[in-house]
Parts: sequence; structure tokens; C-alpha cells
Amino acid sequence: MASWVTDLHRVDELLNMNHLVSMRTGWSRFLATAMALLFLAGCAVNPVTGDREFSLVSEDWELEVGEEHYPLMRQMEGGDYVVDRELLEYVREVGQRVAAEADRDLPYEFTVLNSSVPNAWALPGGKIAINRGLLTEMNSEAELAAVLGHEVVHAAARHGAQRQSRQVLMQGAVMAGGLAVGVATDRQEYAAVALLAGGLGAQLIGQRYSRDAEREADEFGMVYMHRAGYNPEAAVDLQETFVRISEGRGGGGGFAEGLFASHPPSEERVDNNRRKLRELGTEGELGRERYQEKTADIRRLKPAYDAHDQGRRALRDDDVDQALEKAEEALAKEPGEALFHALQGDALATRGDMREAEQAYARALERDDSWFYHHLRRGMARESLGELSGARGDLRRSVELLPTAEAHYFLGNVERRDGNRDAALDQYRRAAQSDTETGRRARQAIEEMGGEG
Repeated sequence: MASWVTDLHRVDELLNMNHLVSMRTGWSRFLATAMALLFLAGCAVNPVTGDREFSLVSEDWELEVGEEHYPLMRQMEGGDYVVDRELLEYVREVGQRVAAEADRDLPYEFTVLNSSVPNAWALPGGKIAINRGLLTEMNSEAELAAVLGHEVVHAAARHGAQRQSRQVLMQGAVMAGGLAVGVATDRQEYAAVALLAGGLGAQLIGQRYSRDAEREADEFGMVYMHRAGYNPEAAVDLQETFVRISEGRGGGGGFAEGLFASHPPSEERVDNNRRKLRELGTEGELGRERYQEKTADIRRLKPAYDAHDQGRRALRDDDVDQALEKAEEALAKEPGEALFHALQGDALATRGDMREAEQAYARALERDDSWFYHHLRRGMARESLGELSGARGDLRRSVELLPTAEAHYFLGNVERRDGNRDAALDQYRRAAQSDTETGRRARQAIEEMGGEG
């Protein structure tokens, strides 16, 4: 029970990339990626600025990476926000309105993630997300257009590709020009491919952009929103607000782990935006009333999400009673939010009430079956209750949505208890790839069963 509970309430650790198990390490993929890196090195034109820039990756790489990692990163970052479908459609509408003015035609997509962390990010290929927590910090549709326009530029200007090219160089994938001229050693090729395997999505959205990339995203984001009919003064106001938050909250509170981590605010950026505003003028709509109307529900529910977040922190501090109290507080405000039922389940499981926990996870799944976490937790609860068939189904679905060491480890437990030695060892070996406590337990299980790691 103790080891199960230890994993159960550490949601933040669970979502660490060390827990993810790469499912794409086949030889054909290795060769394809290595060949791409060998022959695509050189210069590329920035579609936004028109400048020629060094790049090791092609547009096909951008599109593939965006398409492949967008679902995974949405899972890792909290899952899609499903309580208010109209809000999602509204954000998509504003995003597409701005993206239609971009200098590069990409399959732009926009989604809202169910996270209180104020953040927004873009993957290569035009895959963009904004968190619920950032939407509650803004005051107008024009501010939303400024944020989404900024992210559109990151995708349109190939900033993710530029950053990945620099990362490959920094990791030593190119030595003495070897890769660029097609004479890299096997070790060099392997280093380059490793950068394009599991974990790339988290790397792309988690690292800071260069000052030049942020400047371009600010400048041309204002251009795009202005072309779309919005008042670019909102972009200046937003940057000023971010600077005040950063200075007034010792780094920005939730912003420090969200937007400010990859998009640090500064007076320089504010001054640049002001200069661009003098060039563009202040014509265009702000859309304050419409924005307030469209975001009314998440604003109304903010106290419920605050209670949920407090409950999560209490659970990390092993204060189960406080976590249950906060879960019940959140549920009283919005019983339709799956996160609140999952928090209740986690607290109950930590206390050892496995049947009640399983029922709480079932309620979470009734409200949202699109996030891996709810499947994982019910599968873990069912495994502890000896309901192996149900546990197997839940854990397999969790792996389909996001392969984690925890899901593979508990699938190993299910197969082991069901007498399926080979299947158990296969699952344990997958979990053992993780350099975590779960990976260690998987390696121990393999040793106990007399298998090879």
C-alpha cells in the first residue's frame, strides 16, 4: 500500500518526462531521422522576417513533430478543458482569426488546457495551447489575440526549429562540421536522433526563447492582431501587466512556473511594443465585454479551482484531511469537474479507502475520459482491489493516451498476479526505462521474477 500511495499523490512528479516511456525507438525511425539530419542541414528563410537563418530541420520535421507531440503535451499539461465547450470554441475562433493573417500557411490548431498555471505555448507546425489559468488573468479579447498572435509567430517564424537546431549543435551532434557535410560518426548520429526522440515536446515548450525570438513574436504578433482587426494597444497593456506581476510577486507566483519561464517579461519588451504601437496606431477593437461574457464561467469557478489546487498542495504535504476538505469545497461549487473527483479519489486512496477511491475515479471518468490520469488512477485502485480485468482495461487506456512508467508498472503487477509471466516482464521492462522510484521497483520486480532487464 505504501508504495502505491507514494506514487498516487505526486501528480507533479508523475508528469515529469522521466516517467514517460518512449514508444518510438524502432530502427527504421532511427535511420529516417538520422538521414533527415544529415541532408537537411543548411540555411532556411524565416517566413516572417524574410531573413536567412541556419537550420538543421525541415518544414516536414516541424509538421511531424507538431502533429506527433501535440496530443502528448496536452496530456502532460493537464488535459483539455472540457467543462466549458463554448469557451474552447471561442478561443479557437479568436486564434484562427489571428492565424489567418500570418505570413506562413500552417495547419494552426488551438486548445484550452485544464491547468491553473498561467501559460501558453506553441509547438512547431502551428499547434498552440493556452491554459485556463492564463485566461482568467486577461481582460479583453484583444489581449487574448495578443497572446495567441505571439504564439502564432513562434510557429510561423520557425522559432522551435531554430531552437532545436541550436540544441543539436550544443549537444555535440555536429562536430567539426561533420554532420553538416554528411560525414558524422555513428555516435554523432545517435546524439542527434536522441534529441528528436521522447521528451522533445516538453523541451520545446519548456525552454526559454532567445531575445530575438521573443522580440519577433512580440512585434509580428502585434502586426497579426492588428491585421485581424484588434487594437494592438492591448499587447502593450498586457506586457506592462506582466512586468508588474513579475516585479510585485517576486517572480510572478504561478507565472514563474508558466508563462514567465519561457517568455520572461522585461521593460525592454514593453518599450519595443510601445514603439511598434506608434507605428501601427490604436485602431481596432478591444472586445472587453465579449471577453468577459465568454470567460464568465471560468471566472465564476476560479475559487473552486483555487480550492482544488490547495487540496493538491495539502496532499503533497500528507495532510489528507485538508485535501478531502478542499475537494469537497471544490465539488460543492462544481460537481461536473472531473479534476475535483480525482482529487477526492487521491485523498481517499492515500487514506487507504480503496473502494471509495475507485468510485471517485469512476465519477471523474464519467465527466472526462479524455485525460490519462483518471484512467491510470482507477486502474491502480482496481489492481489493489484485485479487480484485474478492469484494472487492465483502465491501465491500457492510460498508456494509449500517455505512456508512463506508472501505467506500465501496474500493468506488470496485473499480469504477474494473473499468472502471465512474459506479459508481466514486458510491462516491467518498459517501466524500468524510467530513472525514477517506479523504474527502480520495476527493475526489482524483474529481478524477483528471474528475468533480464
